[in-house]
Amino acid sequence: MMRKSAVNRVLLAAVGIVLLGGGLLILAGGFDVYRRWRMTPPDGWPLTVSQDVLLTDADRTWWTGEGWWWPAAIACLVVVVLLALWWFLAQLRRTHPGPLSVGGKDAVDGVELREAALSDAVAADARRLSGVAQARARMIGSSRRPEVELDLTLRPTSEPGPVLQELYDGPLKSARQSTGREITTRVHLGATKHKAHRAD
Repeated sequence: MMRKSAVNRVLLAAVGIVLLGGGLLILAGGFDVYRRWRMTPPDGWPLTVSQDVLLTDADRTWWTGEGWWWPAAIACLVVVVLLALWWFLAQLRRTHPGPLSVGGKDAVDGVELREAALSDAVAADARRLSGVAQARARMIGSSRRPEVELDLTLRPTSEPGPVLQELYDGPLKSARQSTGREITTRVHLGATKHKAHRAD
C-alpha cells in the first residue's frame, strides 16, 4: 500500500510539473511577459512572443517524408495508452484483505471479522506488552494471504528481542487463531525520545 501510494505521488507530481511548466511557458508567450518585463530568454527558448506557435509548419512536417514515422508514432501512443491502462487497473486492485472469516475458510455460519477490527485488536494487544509505549497496526495483502504491518514504539529501557517474542506469542498468535490462517507480519520498531540524565 505504501509503495503504491509512493508511486502514485511520484507519477502525479511528475505529470503535474510537466503540465505546469508547459502551461507557464504558453502563458508567458501569450501575454508577452518577456518583452514587458524586459527579460531575455535563452536562445531557442519556445514561445517568447505572443505571435509564436507551439509547433511551426517545419516542425509538424519534419518527419512526414519518412516511412517509419507513422508506425513509430502509433507504437509510442499505444505504449502510452497501455501504461495508462495498467496504472488504472493497478488502482482497482485490492490491497486490503477485506473481511476475514473467523476460524478459517470453513467457518461456521459465515462469521466474518472486518480487517479494521482485527488491526485494532492487534494494536490494542500490542500496547499492553511490557516495554511498548505505542502501537499501530493495519492490514494489507489479500484475503488468501493477509499481512499485518505493525509500528511499535518501545520505551527507552526496552529490548527489541523480548518484545518481539511477546508479540509473537501474544497478539499475533491470537490473530492467527481467530482467522485460522497464517498472517505475515512486518514490524517497524522505534523508540521514545527521553531527556538525557545529568551525571554528577
